[in-house]
Amino acid sequence: MDIQTVVTQPFEGQKPGTSGLRKKVDVFQQPHYVANFVQAIVDALPADQRRRLVVGGDGRYFNAEAIQTILKLLVGNGVAEVLVGAGGILSTPAVSNLIRQSKADGGIVLSASHNPGGPGKDFGIKFNNASGSPAPESVTQAIYDNTKSINEYRLANLPELELTAGKEYSFNNTTIRVVDSVDDYAQLMQTLFDFDQISAAIKSGSLSLCFDGMHAVTGPYARKIFGDLLGVQKDLLWNCEALTDFGGGHPDPNRVYAKSLYDFMMGSEATDLGAASDGDGDRNMIMGRGAFVSPSDSLALIAQHHQSIPQFKSGLVGVARSMPTSTALDRVAQHLNISCYETPTGWKFFGNLLDEGLVRLCGEESFGTSGDHVREKDGVWTVLCWLSILADKKVSARELLAQHWTSFGRSYYCRHDYDGLEADKAQTIMDQLAGSEGKLVGRRIGPMSVAEVNVFRYEDPVDGSVAENQGVRVIFDDQSRVVFRLSGTGTDSATLRVYLEQIERDAKNQGADAIEYNEALGKFANEIAQIQSITGLTEPTVKT
Repeated sequence: MDIQTVVTQPFEGQKPGTSGLRKKVDVFQQPHYVANFVQAIVDALPADQRRRLVVGGDGRYFNAEAIQTILKLLVGNGVAEVLVGAGGILSTPAVSNLIRQSKADGGIVLSASHNPGGPGKDFGIKFNNASGSPAPESVTQAIYDNTKSINEYRLANLPELELTAGKEYSFNNTTIRVVDSVDDYAQLMQTLFDFDQISAAIKSGSLSLCFDGMHAVTGPYARKIFGDLLGVQKDLLWNCEALTDFGGGHPDPNRVYAKSLYDFMMGSEATDLGAASDGDGDRNMIMGRGAFVSPSDSLALIAQHHQSIPQFKSGLVGVARSMPTSTALDRVAQHLNISCYETPTGWKFFGNLLDEGLVRLCGEESFGTSGDHVREKDGVWTVLCWLSILADKKVSARELLAQHWTSFGRSYYCRHDYDGLEADKAQTIMDQLAGSEGKLVGRRIGPMSVAEVNVFRYEDPVDGSVAENQGVRVIFDDQSRVVFRLSGTGTDSATLRVYLEQIERDAKNQGADAIEYNEALGKFANEIAQIQSITGLTEPTVKT
């Protein structure tokens, strides 16, 4: 098999963010663009860490073409073995699992997560290390440095490969094995949950599920796990045909983009549990009949009822949340007498905590939750956690929420997104907030008074690495908060995310809608951040 050395030159801006390199599809479609970046990944790996790599993606537009280029490049670089998902498809948590199960040296994940797909939309590539975790800063920096100096890449002259499960190819010193995209992950789930208990509850009619795959990668996983293995009716598995453009929708599982599911769960025909997952299968939305469960509450309730989940029967040891996630988890951890770690946004920050056994459950504000079985957030796994809890407790999700709030107080929590901001204006907002403590401490809104303003800084307790400037926290005297952060998941312009949390400890006042409850706090946040005066926006683009 001929190996070509292709002369190239660097592209500007191939710096991986918190979730890898994300750009518009037409950027990735430029000649040499994908090959440059993947060669930079390979060159960042020591020679003894090129033994086995996993490759898979969320199936979005350009996934198939990019996979073929990546396989040619990995053969060209003499990687000994490549495991690729059938059709080039693997959900992000399934990639993490396959890396761990096969003892691979890492994996190349093609995904732009919850971002829209299709011509002119978004695409992404990231590298996960041997633990299955998104690459740490040291590796992403090495990749970026390589992209700035690259002058050639090595490409094997392969034909287009048929990526059907069970196929195996040998080229020079490389073996390419095509694996079933769903089976390994489904088998893992059966070791973590009591499928017999959940299935019995579903078949008896005492537990029901409606799942919206949003025409994204989890559709085949849902059909296998929820349908074939647990007995959920096919007509309750919505949009489970994975499409390259996600059916023209925005595969972000929230009340805005999964509105059909939200409306169904608020209606008279609602099932006991409603759930959705995102483009690459790592995010989730959880709802009960007539009840929306915020991501923060979902994480806290899984921690509270962890004994209902076989995976956690031996205990949690510790838990972790990203800084913008509500403090509901902290109060449960205090009750359980376990450690609760606060990290920056970005799943990679949980990796060291999980690898060292300091935590077994973690979650973040943007609809992501997972355990120590993989090193990515995991949407289908989260749904199985809720099915386990409901099957065991035999009460509704709405009742579980009410019980939780009565015991621990309710964090009325929501997020306001200001999308499409000019980058310099977004940074101006953050800079002026960072220096505003003297002006804001003592300011009141209702019964709350601002007690502290700070810029979040994280020092990893395992390796001592430091992450600076991870958002601005405005903390009130009752521990309610407003958090401001610039998003790292977009492909152009900037998004300012504003997280609102008010803690209500009086059970008589815990039944309101969180978005409505936080309206005044949202206006307060806009005012103190000078969002309107800097950007002209009086209202957020999206409230979730």
